[in-house]
Amino acid sequence: MKTFNYFLLIFMSLAQTISAQNDGWHISTNQSTNYTGIVVANGHLGILPSEKVLKTEQIILNNVYDKESPLGVSRILKGINFQNMKITIDGETVTDDNISNWEQTLNMKEAAFTTRFDFKDKASIEYTMYALRNVAYSGYLDIKITAKKDMVMKATASIETPEEYQDPLSTFRVLRDLETTMPILQTVAKSRLGRHLVAASGTFIWHDINSTREHQRPELVHHKISEYNNQLSFEKDVKKGEDLAFAWTAAQATTQDFHDPQSESERFVIFNLLTPRNDLLRQHKALWDNLWQGDIIIEGDLQSQQDVRLALYHLYAFGRGDNNLSIAPMGLSSQNYNGHIFWDTELWMFPPLLLLNQDIARSLVNYRSDRLDKAKQKAINFGYKGAMFPWESDDTGEESTPAWALTGTFEHHITADVGIAFWNYYRVTKDKQWLKERGFPMLKAVADYWVSRVTKNDDGSYSIKNVVGANEFAPNVDDNAFTNGAAITALQFANLAAKTLGEAENDSWKSVAENIKLYRFPDGTTMEHSKYNGDIIKQADVNLLSFPLNIINDRTTILKDLKYYEPKLAKEGPAMGKSAFAVIYARLGDAENAFRLFKDSYEPNKRPPFGALSETATADLPYFATGAGGMLQTVLFGFGGLHLTENGIEQKNPILPKQWKSLTITGVGKDKRTYTVK
Repeated sequence: MKTFNYFLLIFMSLAQTISAQNDGWHISTNQSTNYTGIVVANGHLGILPSEKVLKTEQIILNNVYDKESPLGVSRILKGINFQNMKITIDGETVTDDNISNWEQTLNMKEAAFTTRFDFKDKASIEYTMYALRNVAYSGYLDIKITAKKDMVMKATASIETPEEYQDPLSTFRVLRDLETTMPILQTVAKSRLGRHLVAASGTFIWHDINSTREHQRPELVHHKISEYNNQLSFEKDVKKGEDLAFAWTAAQATTQDFHDPQSESERFVIFNLLTPRNDLLRQHKALWDNLWQGDIIIEGDLQSQQDVRLALYHLYAFGRGDNNLSIAPMGLSSQNYNGHIFWDTELWMFPPLLLLNQDIARSLVNYRSDRLDKAKQKAINFGYKGAMFPWESDDTGEESTPAWALTGTFEHHITADVGIAFWNYYRVTKDKQWLKERGFPMLKAVADYWVSRVTKNDDGSYSIKNVVGANEFAPNVDDNAFTNGAAITALQFANLAAKTLGEAENDSWKSVAENIKLYRFPDGTTMEHSKYNGDIIKQADVNLLSFPLNIINDRTTILKDLKYYEPKLAKEGPAMGKSAFAVIYARLGDAENAFRLFKDSYEPNKRPPFGALSETATADLPYFATGAGGMLQTVLFGFGGLHLTENGIEQKNPILPKQWKSLTITGVGKDKRTYTVK
């Protein structure tokens, strides 16, 4: 009964939001209860809005880690919060309790998050939050206050340092170069256990004056509540009917990326201060417009359109094509899973990005090749050849899984997943120079690992023993279906890469790939591992041999596996499991079951008011970028009929759900092709 009431509450909250939604690019809400916000991010910073007026929930810093505790593993940093604001009007602070007509809108096309409300009968206030794509270590809070009466407005911006940080130093200085003055509020502190120095700087900008001229701008007042709470404020008289337009821009830098983060954070702020607002935001919007060349357009089903765009928005927001970083399961929305990189990237998020944005896809694979030496060292440490990738990876490339979790020591399919992603990148881009420099060295190391990892049986077959498979409910098993299938595929891909570069075929890779065991029940259904007896499974495992691996490709076996394993999926399992089933049904021509599973793969996981995806239907762990990748794969590889082949991207037998009038996929592949299904 409690579960029913929980989902009823979510449904009602989402239904109340629908009235404010207006098109496929915007999601709006006037509901501030049972609230999960949507992050604005740019691949370096993730800024999470709050339902509370003028507040920011948190800021996440990509690829910046410190230990979670003295005896713990690394954890991604929650940054210094540089984007909280307080406004008082005629001496009264604007709060959640004295406003009306509150509404928030996510503009996915421009990656802008706007909040609007009225303060009594005195003012209308609107502010838009950006994580600037063009100045990627900075945020921009654009504010407009419309006076309904003559009033005195005071704005206070704060830089608030999490308590876990050490030795913060909070200052306010006015930097000068001739007549140009640059007021900078700043806090510099050490991360929780001192691994990094973190610096956050900020300043006000007034759009209708020269903000760098002291005699023109309002007087700035510095108030340091403590070293952990640094504030800067100004006052201004506003006449009835007038608009006051200003911004707060702030930046954050760390020793992960800069030798002198304190000065660098100031430079970003100064750049934003001295760049005209329209130019700065035009650059941001142009970069997002370029991202949206790769788009999915659904006609006839607005809710599906918004859901799919929201998923794609998050993958674009969490990645960049110029930093060679990867995407964690929660992206830049939270510290869940410590911000580590898992198989989630290669198997679930990478394929949609590979189709729609090869720049970001290249960053994801390059992240792994930049850490190849560490993977080679891990293989040596465990007595193997080649490269053995960590189940959880951080900036170091070493194993970052907590030692108590068996996945870190035994979930070895990650190494095959990496190799598969590398060959698929070449399949789409045909970048032979990249293949020579990064792709083949990776595939060779992955293949050498699997040759050293298998055990030869008396009958000449090979087993992969003592692993945790994709179904993590079954630890330390032999011949897990997905692990074996992924190893087969990676070995085959390594030889294809060798052939492409004019290298001789490796007989060991070929022999092992052809003889790795897969177990079956007497009726032909694929067994998940050698001793599998029908237990509930965490997520898709066997069925991944049909898609994406294409090892099981006869219709009879595919259907047997689908019908056997769908009822075995745990209700508390992650979102992406059913999306693989949906792709397979779509490819079999069964649009009804495909659409059913497409919706089942994410709808129970949506959280109001914007539809943020939680990892599971039974818990609140948003935003689950892995689930976003899964649902996008259903649309692209299932309904869209797109296949990754040796010829690149090919469309085969697309199928349209009856609920949709048409499906259009734009910006596909290096030639930016458009595919339409009607």
